[in-house]
Amino acid sequence: MYHYIFFDLDGTLTDSKEGILNCLRYAFEKLGEPAPPESTLIKFIGPPLQDSFMRFCGFDEVKAIRGIELFRERYAPIGKFENAAAPGMPELCGRLKEKGYVLALASSKPEEMCVPICEKFGFAPSMETITGSPPVGDWEKVDVIRETMRRLGLTEDDKPSILMVGDRKFDVLGARECGIDCVGVEFFGYAAPGELAEAGAVAVVQTAEELEQFIVNH
Repeated sequence: MYHYIFFDLDGTLTDSKEGILNCLRYAFEKLGEPAPPESTLIKFIGPPLQDSFMRFCGFDEVKAIRGIELFRERYAPIGKFENAAAPGMPELCGRLKEKGYVLALASSKPEEMCVPICEKFGFAPSMETITGSPPVGDWEKVDVIRETMRRLGLTEDDKPSILMVGDRKFDVLGARECGIDCVGVEFFGYAAPGELAEAGAVAVVQTAEELEQFIVNH
């Protein structure tokens, strides 16, 4: 039975598309680069930004880091709130906590940005800990999960009772590397068709209600 539920943030607890895309376009403009089409920008939602700048734009590491700096220049004061809670998710988190589950955020987004987002959209009261990347450098999902476990005092023996919830293959693969299960959510369609199942998600759900049923029945 699952007892500890770790949640991704972007695309899982919130629909962050507007803020992320606006800040990416701002970064490309400041860099003097043409912004890629929206179909490419959407792929930035989920994985660490540095990886995306290098993979989708051909940036070297130095230019990718500058892109991140410019992205955060707008994201920190404005973009992080160009966002909305995923339908039903604040209420679901509240119900799960009432039932005795231990909830935590495990996001690659900088922790200093995760905290105010969770506070604004009503997730913070349900979370035992809010874990994100350190101020410099985006962690991989596996690093975030391990840090979340450390904060909760969880060990190898606890892994069967931990469930990761995320919307991209990076959540699934990071969870698998840590030896825990991951359920995929397809709330906003940011994952490619079949991406979550192919990565090894134990289930893929479409709504908060389906997610709740999976958790309470497993």
